[in-house]
Amino acid sequence: MAKHRVSRSVVVNASAERIFDIIATPTRHPEFDGSGTVLAGLSGPRRLEMGSEFGMDMRMFGVGYRMTNRVVEYEEGRLIAWRHVGPHRWRYELEELPEGGTRVTETFDYSRALPAFYVLMGMPARNARGIEATLVRLKKVAEASEG
Repeated sequence: MAKHRVSRSVVVNASAERIFDIIATPTRHPEFDGSGTVLAGLSGPRRLEMGSEFGMDMRMFGVGYRMTNRVVEYEEGRLIAWRHVGPHRWRYELEELPEGGTRVTETFDYSRALPAFYVLMGMPARNARGIEATLVRLKKVAEASEG
């Protein structure tokens, strides 16, 4: 794993297209967020693409706030990443497997930031736990809707 990135993967028994559609629909983010911070999608397009901006109602440490994100990496059906006011990114990469299913990798990339600050704040470990829970939820949502 690259330095200043936290990644986890899961194999989902659904097509990359189906999974990508879920991730690229901001109003669905609360369904699969495992961090407990995403409450609701409140603004933006129905489906994300490169350069899209979308707003979310969030909560962290019991404090509610609103966050606007911008899609900064995009490849239809395979890759999507966004960032907000901070330099870190949330990235999803999808790889269809020859034996069936799709490997989904979620990454918290703080390589463009001040890594010492992120480590001091405990963000890599906290985000690793959130990513693990998110991937479990995403798998459940995608597999339930595949058919």
